[in-house]
Amino acid sequence: MIKMNIYNLTLEELEDYFLSINSKKFHALQLFSFLYEKRITNINQVTTIKKEILEKINNDFSFEKIRIVEKEEEKDVSKYLFELKDKEHVEAVLMYHDYGTSICVSSQVGCNMGCRFCQSGRRKKVRNLEVYEMVEQILLIEEDIKQRISHVVVMGIGEPFDNYDNLIKFIKIINNPKGLSIGARHITVSTCGIVPKIYDFANLPLQVNLAISLHAPNDTIREELMPISKVYKLDELFKAIKYYIEKTNRRITFEYILLKDINDKEENALELANLVKGMNAYINLIPYNETNNLKFSRSNTIQIMHFYDILKKKNINVTIRKEFGSKISAACGQLRSKKEEL
Repeated sequence: MIKMNIYNLTLEELEDYFLSINSKKFHALQLFSFLYEKRITNINQVTTIKKEILEKINNDFSFEKIRIVEKEEEKDVSKYLFELKDKEHVEAVLMYHDYGTSICVSSQVGCNMGCRFCQSGRRKKVRNLEVYEMVEQILLIEEDIKQRISHVVVMGIGEPFDNYDNLIKFIKIINNPKGLSIGARHITVSTCGIVPKIYDFANLPLQVNLAISLHAPNDTIREELMPISKVYKLDELFKAIKYYIEKTNRRITFEYILLKDINDKEENALELANLVKGMNAYINLIPYNETNNLKFSRSNTIQIMHFYDILKKKNINVTIRKEFGSKISAACGQLRSKKEEL
């Protein structure tokens, strides 16, 4: 029988487990604390629960970890490649900022969204990551750098809303004060625009940030770049986004990768400004990270600044993302592809 990994369970699920074995509910909080605050490596390191109960826990659950198999580093950024139990691979990126350390985690092995400019989209979805495989990306990197992660972005390999239930459990674990204690407002989930899940996410009692991978100001360009837009047009997507803003009273982020001669023209900037005008939102312009396998080019610096200036003059909140990892395999899915193409 395949045992469930202990790091798959939220605190509430651990409480249900202890009650199901006729034990005390408060043991769940004790075990949770040992797992995430004390970072035990063996169940026998738990000192507050009877030995016979610990033996049952050990019989019922796996404590297996994913493992780091490769790491690339440069100034202010490190990229990690993890090997999973089934020998599949995912990535996470660690970035050092003025405000702390952030990690971009993966949510799936591969991705079915097929965004044309995305390296991870070249390799179709193999499976969803389990909760523990997401949580352990943070645990292992914290262990490696001997430092606490302060911010988490779910923007690595995969579409988070295509692994929705596991995503929500992951958020509950890392946000829990006895878990990884990462503040909800320091957690961001990025989606390419799965509309029904945006409504679901808006209705959750969470203060987690939402980012939308937009990358185009109209349906024509977006459909060329992102197949999801053939299912959910911009009108439908923006209706869901406005519902989210009204429901949560939270600002939303629009991610916009600038691709030379595709979506970086002056007319595109004006159309984008009109699209988001008046919304509680800001646009994060992203210089494209070129890869050998994808036939897109990076907009030049002059064009990026011109695009930025147009938005600013239209009173749009806009930033240009600080660039990390230009000398390492920084594009999403690039390190995994290198490993699996060997």
